[in-house]
Amino acid sequence: MGIFDKLFKKKKEEENLWTKCSECKTLLYVPDLKRNYRVCPKCDYHFPLSAAERVDFLLDDTGAEKLYENILPTDPLKFKDTKSYRDRLKKAKETTGLSEALIVVKGFVEGKQVILVSMDFGFIGGSMGSVVGERFFRACEKAVLEKCPLIAVTCSGGARMQEGILSLMQMAKTTFGVNMLKQQGIPYITVLSNPTTGGVAASFAFLGDIILAEPKALIGFAGPRVIEQTIKQKLPEGFQRAEFLLEKGMIDNVVHRKDLKRTLSLLLELTHYAERCFKR
Repeated sequence: MGIFDKLFKKKKEEENLWTKCSECKTLLYVPDLKRNYRVCPKCDYHFPLSAAERVDFLLDDTGAEKLYENILPTDPLKFKDTKSYRDRLKKAKETTGLSEALIVVKGFVEGKQVILVSMDFGFIGGSMGSVVGERFFRACEKAVLEKCPLIAVTCSGGARMQEGILSLMQMAKTTFGVNMLKQQGIPYITVLSNPTTGGVAASFAFLGDIILAEPKALIGFAGPRVIEQTIKQKLPEGFQRAEFLLEKGMIDNVVHRKDLKRTLSLLLELTHYAERCFKR
């Protein structure tokens, strides 16, 4: 049982024992894939991770505490397209075991206390609605109150259209939350996973003191196809992928999933040391 299961009591579901890599088409044994951090051993393709798997991979096994699970989404606009928003929320909760697309957990990374924010693309495309914004803002407040670093792992298709302007307002709210961290000198590290787009990319995802990304993660505001149709030009190869953004100076490093926890731990040590030096 992982730390996520201890905290959230997700209903166990049967899983296929075999899966096929989306990149190299190799047939993979799922238990072995899990032990390899859901990275294909043949071509290094990084399979998508749920918020549950992120928590299990990054946090230590003990001392974790879930936060703000009492803040839940509603349907302020009574929105309906092919399905009602209420039905979409219900379905997302059933399939992910989560109450929203963003969870907040207070825990430890190799013994160093952090507030971890993790997003789940399986919950309505990891879209940012009012509850996602509120939970992130409160995570910032908690980090400031406890003088604790904040780590955000992003995975999102952007704003949640079913909440209209209320969703777009979260870009300002989350940005204000990050500003509180910066004013108090609280370290803020972001990890951009595949995909990180739309309003999340345009707000708290790119405001980290240190910005990391997983290999080949799609990162940007609008998708490549939309951009090509708008500017009527062919985009460079690898455009909006993590390696392209690193080359252009938009992010600080691309980190393999198996190295991510150790990398975060080292960065937490460095930021803590730097903070002590500046205080002198």
